[in-house]
Parts: sequence; structure tokens; C-alpha cells
Amino acid sequence: MKGVILAGGLGTRLYPLTKVTNKHLLPVYDKPMIYYPIQTLINAGIDDILIVTGGNNAGDFLRLLGNGKEFGLKHINYTYQQGEGGIAEALGLAEFFAAGESVCVVLGDNIIEKNIRRAAEAFRKQKEGAKILLKEVSDPYRFGVAELKGDRIVRIEEKPKEPKSNYAVIGIYFYDHTVFDFIKTLKPSERGELEITDVNNRYIEKGAMTYDILEGWWTDAGTFESLLRANQLVAQTGANKVS
Repeated sequence: MKGVILAGGLGTRLYPLTKVTNKHLLPVYDKPMIYYPIQTLINAGIDDILIVTGGNNAGDFLRLLGNGKEFGLKHINYTYQQGEGGIAEALGLAEFFAAGESVCVVLGDNIIEKNIRRAAEAFRKQKEGAKILLKEVSDPYRFGVAELKGDRIVRIEEKPKEPKSNYAVIGIYFYDHTVFDFIKTLKPSERGELEITDVNNRYIEKGAMTYDILEGWWTDAGTFESLLRANQLVAQTGANKVS
């Protein structure tokens, strides 16, 4: 299984912090934000990693990360997303890199307290289809929300006014190689983007989606409020714990 980190976009919600740098290079406590998703993949036993970036500061990733020696990696791959076509479009750029293998996709501003090793092992045994990670939240209307029946997900609704559960879909996804075929059939949403929720619902319609509940805390860092929360959580408890 290969790892894909989606770290493009313009970071407009964090302007003017992002006026001269990519959002994912901003500090979260004592490390650049991009360090956390890289460590998430490494802790899951994934060391073949692609970073999808964009905007005017893409070269800064190479200057910061190089080939990943600081993480014990031999190599990091990079590719470039033009414009803001959405998460699914960005993932589509990883098809050449995946080369028929399954992928673990992490949004570049997602930070977790513990690790996804158990979920990764479960997906390796699953062999096909998809797996997503859920986390119970107090404000589900801000996220993609899973509608659950028993041990199955029957639908994911994006930012619902009346959520059918309190379980948010966090930005960590496992997909088999058919994800790229799904992406090619998507049509842009009202936002003009290819939505990852549409990809997930395709797997659900096929009966090929499983889920795990994430242990420990999780936050994104894409707004001033969540960036502050991420800094506080990492400072207080640490992130990417192995045990």
C-alpha cells in the first residue's frame, strides 16, 4: 500500500498567514504541519509516499523535506495540482504513482493523537474496496457525516443541516485501485470541485465500504480556530503516538 498526502489549495481561510506560504508549511507547535501526516503514514507501515501540492510555493516542500531523510525515508515523490479542483481531483493525480496498488490518503492538515496502524492492517486484509475513519464530534454539521445502520455505512452527507449521526468522516481514507476509475466519472459539484464524498458514496453503493472509529483526538488545521486547537492539543498531549 502506498501513501498519498494532499497538500494543495490556496489556504484562503488562513489568509494572510498563507499569503507567502502554503498552509501545510505553517507551524503546529514545534513542527511544520506537513510533518504530521507524513508521520501518520510512516506509523502505519507506509514508506512509499507522494505529496500532491499546488499554488505558488510548491518548491518550498522540496526545500523543507528533500527526500525524507529526516523521517528515515529513502525517497519522497511530489506532484503538482493546478488550481483548486477539489480533493478527488488532487487524488486523481496519484494514479501514475499508485501503479495499480491500494492507497492510504491523508489530507495534509489532519492531525491525530495516536495512529492508524490497526485500520491499515485491517484494510490490507480487506484487499479490495475502501475503508474510512470516523470520529464522534459535537458539531457534525461542519463535516461529511456518516449515516450508520448496524455495522454498515449507508450514506455520507456533506455538511448536513440535520446530521443523521455525530460521526464525522475525517481526512484519512483507504482505497483500492478502482478509486481512480470512480474519479474519472465524477462531475463537479456546485463548488466546481470533484468531491471526495462522491467517491466514498460510490464505494458505499457497491457495498465495498468499511469503517473504523479513530482512537484519540483528531483535528484539522484549516481555520484559525482549528489551527489554534491543533497547536494546543499537540503541545498538551503530543501527536502520532505509536503505542
